[in-house]
This record gives sequence, structure tokens and C-alpha cells, in this order.
Amino acid sequence: MKAYSLEHVQEQIIGKKGSLEREIFELELQMDLIGNAIKQSRKERNMTQSELGNLIGVQKSQISRIENNPNNVTLETLVRVFNALQATIKLQIELPKLVVN
Repeated sequence: MKAYSLEHVQEQIIGKKGSLEREIFELELQMDLIGNAIKQSRKERNMTQSELGNLIGVQKSQISRIENNPNNVTLETLVRVFNALQATIKLQIELPKLVVN
């Protein structure tokens, strides 16, 4: 039986690092983790979706969408949600260095 590295399997199934397919997959994975973090944090605070929605001025259905598929949520809404959950927010952006000829 031949053994394969995790990176090899990921490249075969998801795509090579830097490819559009891989970037999309990793972005969707990150968004899923954000949704799960919101849900878990809300539950740890014994808060319903309705209560969280009331704190930030949206309907319960919007909180449900954010928790289950936050891909179409604005950064502003995410910040309001995390502020309501008393979370510390750290935003890190890394831009590639531009090569100037």
C-alpha cells in the first residue's frame, strides 16, 4: 500500500496551493469556521439567535444564515456580531510585495 502526504492528497482533491480552486476552498473553510465560532460563542453565553439578533438589529433568520453560511455577510455585520458577543477582533491583512521594474 502506497502512502501519500496530506499535501499531496489536498493538491489532488482541492487543487495546488495558489490555484483559484484552492483559494476558494480555503476561503469557504475560513468562513465556515467563523460561522461555527459565532454559534459556539452565542451558545456559551446562553443566548438565542433572536437575542443576538436584537442586540445587533437584525432578524433571527439573519443570525441563522450567518452561523450556517456566512459567505455573503458584510464585514460590518460580522464586527457587530462579535462586538455583541464581547469578542476581541483582530484583523490581519497581508499584501504581497510589489516588484517595480
